[in-house]
Amino acid sequence: MTSPRNGTSTGWGFLAPYGVAVVLLIALPAALNIGYAFTDHTGLTRDPQFVGLDNVRRLTEDTFFLDSVAASLFHVTLSVPLRLLAAVGLGLLLAAPRPGGRWYRTAVYLPTVIPDVALAVLFLWVLNPLYGPLNQLLGLFGHSGFNWLADPVTARVGVVLMLLFPIGEGFVVVLAARRMLDGRLYEAAALEGCGPLGRLRRITLPLLAPVLVLLAVRDTVLTLQVNFVPAYILTDGRPANATLYLPVYIFDQAFEFSGFAYAALISIVLMAITAAIIAAQMLTVRRWRVMR
Repeated sequence: MTSPRNGTSTGWGFLAPYGVAVVLLIALPAALNIGYAFTDHTGLTRDPQFVGLDNVRRLTEDTFFLDSVAASLFHVTLSVPLRLLAAVGLGLLLAAPRPGGRWYRTAVYLPTVIPDVALAVLFLWVLNPLYGPLNQLLGLFGHSGFNWLADPVTARVGVVLMLLFPIGEGFVVVLAARRMLDGRLYEAAALEGCGPLGRLRRITLPLLAPVLVLLAVRDTVLTLQVNFVPAYILTDGRPANATLYLPVYIFDQAFEFSGFAYAALISIVLMAITAAIIAAQMLTVRRWRVMR
């Protein structure tokens, strides 16, 4: 029989590799990033020199930085609800057994495995103003279409549309969570005369609320920090800095302008913005639960 002390030691032994990985791959780089933010480090061979708050003062006067913050906030405000709505809607729709359901679920998940570069190149064709299928589809309804990547508003919308397709991970989570719900709850609700919308509002969504919160937090992080590759290829921050998202601006500063220290400071701001949005989401959910 294993003693509790031996069991605890075994548990810590299993966790040790992950702890080492967190320290080496997350905590240590984060600490170095904070240190570099207060230097003049260029990422080249010269040793960095401490410059105090010079980079912070530069940040407060940088109009390009303000443009990138506005673009990122617009993107997360529009993209996260749409991605979550699509993942939840398709997950609930395809949770029930139906003819060909396996193929439908595969079709929903398939765009997630497409590399970001390939997805961006594909959308360069989809959003083409002359022969792109999206404008041709709008033409069927009597609309002349848009020059998607030449106008600031439609360029932002185009990036949101592109990132609306790889929702397979959230879709699978919703699908699995819905199938784990007790079917007797729905039978009892049906006997009480509760219709499909009532069951969705009174049973499905409240029971899936923890999963939906987790997906919202995850999608916020991904949307703010992992939109770099497709957005960089599709628009490269243009037009008029409309899609100059913070990850794109960080890359430009670090690797195109050799402003490694300044890019480190912007990355800290990006993490702070992400944390603030997530905190606001959690606070909203907590107040919603209290009101209920």
